[in-house]
Amino acid sequence: MMITDIADYFSKGCGRCARFATEDCATRVWAGGLGDLRAICRAAGLREAVKWGHPCYVHAGRNIALIGAFRGDFRISFMHAALMTDPDGVLERSGPNTRHADMIRFTDNAQVARMAPVIRAYLAEAMGYAAAGIKAPKDDNEIVLPEALVAAMDGDPDLAEAFHRLTPGRQKSYVIHLNGAKTEATRSARIAKYRPHILAGKGALER
Repeated sequence: MMITDIADYFSKGCGRCARFATEDCATRVWAGGLGDLRAICRAAGLREAVKWGHPCYVHAGRNIALIGAFRGDFRISFMHAALMTDPDGVLERSGPNTRHADMIRFTDNAQVARMAPVIRAYLAEAMGYAAAGIKAPKDDNEIVLPEALVAAMDGDPDLAEAFHRLTPGRQKSYVIHLNGAKTEATRSARIAKYRPHILAGKGALER
């Protein structure tokens, strides 16, 4: 069961796998760097919350950044990456279907302290956009997710990760089918029906 208390993440992990609260948990391996990232985010004035079982940092009602730990690295991801100017060239794409470079990846706990000025500057840039209500220009190819799907993924991190790993075409197939439903109840039922297909990496019409 994924965590809901932010302190648990830094002491035990996200709660989504068998390594939770063990020495093998990625949050234990990267404890020093994660602690430094947390301190930088809090010192910047960001509000700390839990989203998808991970620390999420919020400003002016908008999600700014998410912290994550994996077996081979840990990272801070910027939620509105299309706006980021990346003057230091440190942002990487989190996956092959990610449209914009959105994360700073670390493979050494000491990297965070060395990069602290850059991290603070990038957070300040993102916070500035949030405070001013600035959003990225709409991309004609951008897929707008139905609210029911967003809500389902907020409560189901496995679904969220699997959906975001899908190709844009497969993502769009689900959006089309969900938007065709006339009621929220029907959309929710369709999401439950499609969940195994999404986890398997398939589109809505694939069997």
